[in-house]
Amino acid sequence: MMKEEWVRATVRDIPLYYNPKIKAVRMDTSTNVLGPNPAVRNVLNECAGMDLNQYPKPYSDDLREALAQAYGLKADNFVVGNGSDEVLDIIFKTFMEAGETVVAPYPSYSLHGFFVKINGGRFVTVDLSDGFQLDPDALLKAKGKIIILCTPNNPTANTFDMRAVERVIREHDGPVIVDEAYGEFADRSFIPLVDDYENLIVTRTFSKAYGMAGMRVGYMASNLTMAEQLQKIKIPYSLNRVSERAAIAALQERDYVDRTVELVRREREKLSHELDALGLRPYPSQSNFVLFRCPVPSSEVVSRLAAKGVLIRDFGRQRLLEDCARTTVGTEELNTMLLSKLKEVMEEW
Repeated sequence: MMKEEWVRATVRDIPLYYNPKIKAVRMDTSTNVLGPNPAVRNVLNECAGMDLNQYPKPYSDDLREALAQAYGLKADNFVVGNGSDEVLDIIFKTFMEAGETVVAPYPSYSLHGFFVKINGGRFVTVDLSDGFQLDPDALLKAKGKIIILCTPNNPTANTFDMRAVERVIREHDGPVIVDEAYGEFADRSFIPLVDDYENLIVTRTFSKAYGMAGMRVGYMASNLTMAEQLQKIKIPYSLNRVSERAAIAALQERDYVDRTVELVRREREKLSHELDALGLRPYPSQSNFVLFRCPVPSSEVVSRLAAKGVLIRDFGRQRLLEDCARTTVGTEELNTMLLSKLKEVMEEW
């Protein structure tokens, strides 16, 4: 049997990530409810005859060029990787010495702390203020080497005030990471500002609005000097040739993403209204999911809903999120089914 002391002390207490085994309609992952991106299917057909015996380009130059065209920046402003999880890992490997502190708002994306810990850092959180808004004073006073924040924020679904985020970027003497995994659903992005700041890094993914979670494609943008340093630390060849071609095609065929964003914005308002009518308190959302507070234990709501074949995410054991659960915004049909099952659960109480 393996001895515990063989494991590095800083990672001994890390649990396995959320990994439900139940078979159900998945409304817990905030992926795209329109199904796979049609661009991916076309690329897979085209790749049937591709020579996969050859390596991809080490730094995915073609995808970086496509991103540059999409955002009006240079290809060298971008670093791409195997999901935005890899690009987040690259940032901490590049800028964080062992034992240094990374500061993040709380509650937010749980894997931010995971990447800090596995790279030997210290993770410190600062509570969000009323309405789950950013507290710039507290973030800056925490004196971390790196600040990381998510907007729209996961799991609270809201965006942070842009002026508050910009103040953090301006006044912090160190890298500031703005995680925009759900950025397509929001009104504003920080990517156009990367050349304006020496310390800003913005991360994004093709997993959500682009409907490519299984292809594992993510990217980050920053000023040219910072991006060059990040590129040196990235594992060469980490993004495969098929995923790169699919991402390029998805950038060029925007209809699917536009339809996704339109559907989410339309259905999100209706879903929030119906959740409220059931006595479940929804919070404002600018993402493709809704956080709501239950008048009864959220763990029971989630487990009873799962027994009826629908899986949503329970956050009710976390501080500030007591009895809160999160659901993906589905199609009209999915939302109707979810609400029907939730109504049954609430009536059982």
